[in-house]
Amino acid sequence: MKAMILAAGRGERMRPMTDHVPKPLLPAGGKPLIAWHLERLAAAGVRDVVVNHAHLGAQIEAVLGDGTAYQLRIRYSPEAEALETAGGIAQALPLLGPAPFLVINGDIFCDMPLAPLLAQAPEMAHLVLVDNPAHHAGGDFALVGGLARAAGEPRLTFSGIGVYRPALFAAVPAGSKARLAPLLIAAMHSAAVSAEKFDGCWIDVGTPARLAALDIHLRRL
Repeated sequence: MKAMILAAGRGERMRPMTDHVPKPLLPAGGKPLIAWHLERLAAAGVRDVVVNHAHLGAQIEAVLGDGTAYQLRIRYSPEAEALETAGGIAQALPLLGPAPFLVINGDIFCDMPLAPLLAQAPEMAHLVLVDNPAHHAGGDFALVGGLARAAGEPRLTFSGIGVYRPALFAAVPAGSKARLAPLLIAAMHSAAVSAEKFDGCWIDVGTPARLAALDIHLRRL
């Protein structure tokens, strides 16, 4: 299974750090945030990774190169302007191929074992959900009988990790902006989105304070 890391966000809440360094290259635990994802993907057996980028994207390519240092083959999907999650994935589909693929948000940290996800063959999507963090107390979706639901209780937070079929993005024109949530909710109405809950370490690295907390956590490992 191929994988994609979403790395095109501007990181507004991380400014001024992200004025000169793209968010995925901010250091945590002595290495760029995106490096943790790449190492875990390689350890799980992934060999082909697509990374999209927009803001300061040339820096990402310069640091990661062709992926050899991570025992991966990395290809890039540049965006002149960030296309949001679904738009970025839709533009990268020619690089991802016709089979289901794994997608990870570049601005999270998670120690979930990735190998089991590579065996997923969802009808449309398979999501990893986590307990709601304090900054997102309302959650995103409910988990009912192994399916993600747009409505229901208790609500959980989408981790930013999912396996998708290309067909989920069929209606998104390449190069257009599009959010992921509406596509997922539409597929949920057809019971086409499975899900699981992960109870381990997951951090949304959205602010300097959370980045600092992650750095402390990783240095203690």
